[in-house]
Amino acid sequence: MKQLGNFIDGRFWPAAGGSFLDNIEPATGSVLARVPDSGTEDVEQAVAAAGRAFPEWSARSVAERATLLETLAAFIATRADDLAALESADTGKPLKLAREVDMERARANLKFFAGAMSHWASAGHDMGPAGFNYTRREPLGVVALITPWNLPLYLLTWKLAPALVTGNTVVAKPSELTPMTAHALCELAIEAGIPPGVFNLVHGTGPGCGQALVDHPSIRAVSFTGGTATGKTIARSVAERLIKLSLELGGKNPALVFADADMDKTIPGLVRAGFTNQGQVCLCSSRILVHDSTHDEIAAKLTDAVKAMKLGDPKEPDTDQGALISSAHRDKVTGYIEQARSDGGRILCGGEVIQPRGRCRDGYFILPTVIADLPAESRLHHEEIFGPVVTLQRFVDEDEAVHLANSVDYGLAATVWTENLSRAHRVAARIQAGIVWVNNWLVRDLRTPFGGMKDSGLGREGGHWSLEFFTEPKNIFIDGR
Repeated sequence: MKQLGNFIDGRFWPAAGGSFLDNIEPATGSVLARVPDSGTEDVEQAVAAAGRAFPEWSARSVAERATLLETLAAFIATRADDLAALESADTGKPLKLAREVDMERARANLKFFAGAMSHWASAGHDMGPAGFNYTRREPLGVVALITPWNLPLYLLTWKLAPALVTGNTVVAKPSELTPMTAHALCELAIEAGIPPGVFNLVHGTGPGCGQALVDHPSIRAVSFTGGTATGKTIARSVAERLIKLSLELGGKNPALVFADADMDKTIPGLVRAGFTNQGQVCLCSSRILVHDSTHDEIAAKLTDAVKAMKLGDPKEPDTDQGALISSAHRDKVTGYIEQARSDGGRILCGGEVIQPRGRCRDGYFILPTVIADLPAESRLHHEEIFGPVVTLQRFVDEDEAVHLANSVDYGLAATVWTENLSRAHRVAARIQAGIVWVNNWLVRDLRTPFGGMKDSGLGREGGHWSLEFFTEPKNIFIDGR
């Protein structure tokens, strides 16, 4: 059994209090590793190390910092198979998904921001004979990155790359449920030559470790991806300090399927959008809104497609659905399914806990589930389930579709399925969401803004939005007279 350490000042350390947490493999229910149960003392040491490293790191040229990120990206590419195996074991997701999506995106995050910073221009404003203004973008100092369990390396590198390339030093806290690739990234950072103290990482729980990091007076910004309730707690914690805050939170994302949608594209698109990573992606389309005239046809074809998905051992190359992250999360999802039955919903497929044979017999598996005919007020239409469960709702016209799409507290993402280009533009403009895909799902361009409206978050990540978040603008005026 592997025992992980906190990564502070370029070395691995046990928690100051000597306590550890068990890291459970979701597919088997067995202990995969032991993780430091860190607290305030560990956070203090990590922040102090980052503070010592900041002057030298921020003084380096952009080219030097970008080169180190590119080196780290290359190491991820060459070790992708090993890292994917760690990610799959740690999260329960299919190995092929971890390899094809998570590792590729982690590499791309580092490579992209290394290049983006190299091409980022500052502003100048000529005032004629009076003088000239130019704007510097300066790093903030020590920043905190807090990342979730569903896309561990993918989202850690998404935040780490812009934070480091802009000259900040970092203390990161990954989820205690999925620490393995974060630990591996620290090992690669040493190999890549990133100086001690520039990138630090502490393991532990949200209340015990995460809160201490958020509350530390030397932290100059917090970038958090996770649940809405936790995000609101962080916002309250940092409000009086007036530091920068980025929150990418939950979603209850609609897929609007109009009568003219291309079935050959729409059905596989809905399956992918609803059930990738067992539905444990904040962007998943968990509410499928279907025009009344095609509802029954869509329901039947979607049900057949979902039934055809293979659930089982994440290591098997033909597995489509792996395990949920924990027994507690499995029980939460099954609670929603029972609520659907109480509400009078029809379970078109799935709805059951399943125990695969062999090594996964004690894992946390639920059959992918499609539910129809729930009342409009059902909790399943309004609350984030974050599991392999989608609901179907009918609409009769465009106005009702948009009303249903906007009728929840969240506003992260949406998909629109139609062959009518005018409708696509019109509906996308009316939907309250930070990102809308038309006739596809999860097509990402790292240059574009990413984030949500309403309870789905605060601020944007991606492209120059990330670079701006991790820097402070300073205007300098030169007198021309």
